[in-house]
Order: sequence, then structure tokens, then C-alpha cells
Amino acid sequence: MSFFAPKLGIDLGTTNTLVYLPGRGVVLNEPSVVAVSVTDNKILAVGLEAKNMVGKTPDNIVAYRPMRDGVIADYRVTEAMLRYFIGKSLGRFNIWKPEVIVSVPAGVTSTERRAVIEAALRAGAKNAYVVKEPILAAIGAGIPIQEAVGHMIVDIGGGTTDAAVISLGGIVASTSVKCAGNRIDAAIADYVKKTFNLAIGDRMAEEIKIQVGSAVPLEEELLMVVKGRDFVTGLPRTAEARTNEIVKAIAKELREVVKAIKDVLQETPPELAADIIDQGIIMTGGSSQLRNFPDLVFRRTGVKAVLAKDPLYCVAKGTGIALEHLDTYKKTILAKR
Repeated sequence: MSFFAPKLGIDLGTTNTLVYLPGRGVVLNEPSVVAVSVTDNKILAVGLEAKNMVGKTPDNIVAYRPMRDGVIADYRVTEAMLRYFIGKSLGRFNIWKPEVIVSVPAGVTSTERRAVIEAALRAGAKNAYVVKEPILAAIGAGIPIQEAVGHMIVDIGGGTTDAAVISLGGIVASTSVKCAGNRIDAAIADYVKKTFNLAIGDRMAEEIKIQVGSAVPLEEELLMVVKGRDFVTGLPRTAEARTNEIVKAIAKELREVVKAIKDVLQETPPELAADIIDQGIIMTGGSSQLRNFPDLVFRRTGVKAVLAKDPLYCVAKGTGIALEHLDTYKKTILAKR
């Protein structure tokens, strides 16, 4: 490791990409979106700038999400996106190539893992390492993962939900399901379409989830005005969404997430299961911020669940801590080839 090489931790997500610089914290948090012009296949904008174009582009501009379900779907675009994020994080006066740690979902195949490493190296990294998300989320949530104690972590992002039991620095049991924030948004859009005959975009659906969504019904419902296009007349129109209707609309998706948690608990050795009852389930990731999600997990599994501090940043923080203590975490870090 050269003395000058800057280090970067990248939480490469389906929805957002976060970059962590040791000593500086999270320096970048932008949507994983790239706007490409169809005519000459040029990349026009990346990140926030590109997300603002989603659903609002003329025909000759397409807004791509190069990550699908936590893995690379479009290689060239991902590489360009990484290059942009790395460059932006380090500033333009940096001449050294960085050492990079990138997060990957727990269920990632070796081919997908290699794709991430290749993309990072081609995007200008000197060395690239990949680490599984649940481990990074646990480190970032402040869990002492090296101990001989079982900890359960559930990382709910945009594309994937990763549930894992970690002990002695490694994953004992884990599962990764392709059901998370994006699927919840889609269910909300679907519900609004069926109930109000209203077409809404992804961003509006996400807005509804954040403003009035909940994992369990509420006594005092929240209300929100939904704006969209009427299917029959084709004209703009508004409707009212209420919390408990949204709860019903997303129930199927939440059941899938809970089932993933149950599956992992069923695979867990009894000694570790005892630890998990004491410690509880730690929830991280942006989508775990849905109102009362921990409550739903507790009701369905009987194990208490807690939301980590800054759930959105746990994985990114974990990459930073892993970079600062590379030797401690050597055995959890998958090598660069």
C-alpha cells in the first residue's frame, strides 16, 4: 500500500451510491442514475443531475439505472458512473489512484463480484476489494463483529434486502432477496393506479412511501395529496392517499422481506439464536426507515428489532472503518481477483 494512495469506500447501491473518505466521512451521496443521449451514446449527466431528469426526458435522452437488484446490469454505464463518483470525491487535483472497497450484496455470485472489481479498476482505482454488505452494515452500525457472539443484521436498500447472522467476523447464515424499496414504490404506484385510476411516477410513489407509508396500521392516519395523470381523461388530477391504505398496498412486499428474515433465523445454529434473542435484530439501509418497520419485524418473528443510527449510512461507514483497519478485517475482505 503506497503512502499517498487515497482510500475510498463505495456503497454501490441500486438506488444511491455513497462514497466514504476516511477522516472526512461520507463525502458523496447521489442517486445511481446516469443520463445517456441515445443519438450518440454519450453520457450527459450522472447522479443527482441525472435523477432530476428521470421521467422528464425528451426521447433522445434516457436515464439509466445501471445497477439492478444490487448488481451491475449495465457494465459500461456503471464504470462511467464510478469514474465520475471517484473523481468527484477526490477532487480534480488528486493525481494518485485510490484504494477502493466496494460493497456487494451477500448473495452475489463470483462473476458479479468480478464485474464490480473490474469496473472499479477500469474507473481508476489502484486496487479494489469487495466486501459483503451485511458485514459492512454491521461494522458501520457499531456491532463488534469479531466477537464470538451472534448478531443479526437486516440491510434493506433499494434493490435488495440482505439478512445475515454474523459471528466471529464472518457470515454464518444469510439470504438476499430482490425485494426492497423499489418494489415497495412499485406496489404503491400500482395501488394508486387501481384505486384512483391515476398514473404516478416513481418519484411520486417514493414520496408517498416517505410521507405517509407505514409497516403497520396507525390509529392516527396520515394524509397526503397525490398528483398524477388520470388514466381515463389523460389530464392531471389529484387524489388523497391515507396511511392504512398504503399499509395494505405494500403488505405483500413487506411479507417477503419478513420471510427472508425468518428464513435466516431458521438456519441459525441454536447457540447463536440465543444471542440474537438477547441482542435483537439490527436494521440498516434506507428502506428500513419506513415507519414502524422494526415493530412489524418484532410482531412477525418475536425477536425485538432496532433501527441502527443513520441507517442509510451504515454500509458506507462500514467501508470507511474497514479501510482504516484493513488488517483486522482481512479475512472478511474478498480479494481483488
